[in-house]
Amino acid sequence: MTEELDRSYDFTQAAWNKMYNAVDHEYFQEMDSELIYQSLEKELRPVPFGDYLKRYIYRKAGMEGSFRDVPLKDYQTMIIDAFRDNHTPPSFTPTTSRLSALCRNWLIQQTVRRQVVLLLGFGLAMSTEDVNAFLYKALHEPVLDTSDPFEMICQYCYDHGYGYYKFEQLKRIYDQMKPGELEMKLIYENQPAGREESIRSTQDDARLMTYLMTLKGSKGTSKAADTAYTVFCTLYDQARDVIAEQYTRESLEENELRVRQLQERLERNDRLYDEEKQQRLRQAQEAGRVWRREDITESDLEHILCSSIPTDRYGNLTPAKKSTLFSQFEGKRFSRKHINEILHRNTPVERFDLITLNFLIHAVQVDQQPNAKKRYIHLIESTNRLLQSCGMGPLYVTNPYECFILMCILSVSPLETYADVMEMSYDQE
Repeated sequence: MTEELDRSYDFTQAAWNKMYNAVDHEYFQEMDSELIYQSLEKELRPVPFGDYLKRYIYRKAGMEGSFRDVPLKDYQTMIIDAFRDNHTPPSFTPTTSRLSALCRNWLIQQTVRRQVVLLLGFGLAMSTEDVNAFLYKALHEPVLDTSDPFEMICQYCYDHGYGYYKFEQLKRIYDQMKPGELEMKLIYENQPAGREESIRSTQDDARLMTYLMTLKGSKGTSKAADTAYTVFCTLYDQARDVIAEQYTRESLEENELRVRQLQERLERNDRLYDEEKQQRLRQAQEAGRVWRREDITESDLEHILCSSIPTDRYGNLTPAKKSTLFSQFEGKRFSRKHINEILHRNTPVERFDLITLNFLIHAVQVDQQPNAKKRYIHLIESTNRLLQSCGMGPLYVTNPYECFILMCILSVSPLETYADVMEMSYDQE
């Protein structure tokens, strides 16, 4: 494949090009919301999981031409052959489904379960880097979690080039060992004793099991989930702080206007003594409210980010499916209910939660960073640090919502632009 042709199938570069077509438009500053909405509706569509899988097989096989021109049946055959050659079953658990039917579904679906990617890691002999790329790019999920025994064993096998049979052996030993039991059983009964490679492998396996035993019997969420929750709570408090500052500033500005108006009226009132006039002015000046973090609730964040979404007579947001951008923003609504569920740990923190909160913090403080380019760069750098600290991978512009956030931060008024695009998606319905 030529370099030029290879670039044409670079999903990331294609997304950057579409984004820059919008933000570099000569009328972007005047029509930012309209241009962003048009780009999202007409061009920035989610890349189906099946396309990632086809492109991966296409590149690994060194094929030529367009990966989209290869018949689906050919991809099915290549997956089936690879699974057979790598001695991989069609599922981690017993199933009556035929591999031919399963792989056809994988090739045409918009998304798949996380374990499908882990299974493909064995069936297609992927590296850890390949599996992680599928997880965070195709599924928009965290990379392999080394605090999860199942995923740690998978990663260990990918790292060492071991197949599914070795995974089963290690998983079985782990399942049979009791918490705190560090003795490692030899699992190379069929290999000649004394082989250096066998001894080294057994030592590596023993270290793996020693680590896994520290996880054995542990309850609750994984370390990755705990880290994500901690980062979310920190960002949530930061967002509440900047919103409180904004509310206070607006309150004092409004109150200052009221004081000036009162002062003008008092100056025209000859029936009041000067002492009484001063007392009324002091009372008016003290009326400006000072907001604190504790005063800001989930409803305040919903109001800021979802203010343009229509509501019913009970104040509930219109179902997301009524938006023309539903496929691009599915599951990306930062409602008070969603926030509350995260805070009470009834739902896990996702990458979009961290991205949205960090965007909100930057957008509320836009006056402190009026240079759009510097604001954009700072948002990318800070967001990537947050995401990578949670094992979620950096911003991925191929994801329409993440591209949308980047386009908004480049506009003159990011929060207004965010709201305007949301409103347009319901007006068009």
